[in-house]
Amino acid sequence: MDMLPVIIVVVVLLVAGAVIYSVLQARARRQALAEWAGQQGLAFAPDNVRDMDERFPAFACLREGRNRYAYNVAEGVWHERSVLAFDYHYETQSTNSKGESETTHWYFSAVIVGSAVPLKPLLIRPEGFFDKVKSFFGFEDINFESAEFSRKFFVQSPDRKWAYAVLHQRAMEFLLVSPVFSLSFDARSVIAWRGATLKPEEFTQALTLVRGLLDQLPEYLVKEQAHGAVPPL
Repeated sequence: MDMLPVIIVVVVLLVAGAVIYSVLQARARRQALAEWAGQQGLAFAPDNVRDMDERFPAFACLREGRNRYAYNVAEGVWHERSVLAFDYHYETQSTNSKGESETTHWYFSAVIVGSAVPLKPLLIRPEGFFDKVKSFFGFEDINFESAEFSRKFFVQSPDRKWAYAVLHQRAMEFLLVSPVFSLSFDARSVIAWRGATLKPEEFTQALTLVRGLLDQLPEYLVKEQAHGAVPPL
């Protein structure tokens, strides 16, 4: 008996099943995020938005690869702050062992929270293995009095004084007990993200984290920065 037709049919059914499953999963995610956005008082739109990297050019995570777009976008005012929450897609290309070009699709989620206080560049993310290797060779990030915080987080800023002012003792303690996200400041907002898509409750965690950090900016720092004008998101 020739098994080839049977194998072809099985393969086609498996591919069709995977496509259907993917479509159903995407639909369920849209519905869950739409419900979450409604609960938070945010407007929700599932359509692709391709200018997020242009709106926030300082955020490197939004400028990776090509064919970049946000989708499942929730936007509005949350606890008196302008916010965006979204899924994000980009593509990278590589060459396999046969010399053929392969496209990889990457997906992650992020939130962006507006600040009433002008900000300066600051990156806070989990410390990785290669960070420790580079540190061994003298390429260090900014270290803090809290050894636990310095072990857990990689911090960079062109203005060390700013980094130390934002990450005072209480702020470091707050980050140490909070869910871990990567954070980046531009002049008017903060983005929090992970290298994967977030569940609805994790979007809330990310928003709460950024809000908590901004709420803890020292009063003297707020006064120093208050002369700058911050446009809305």
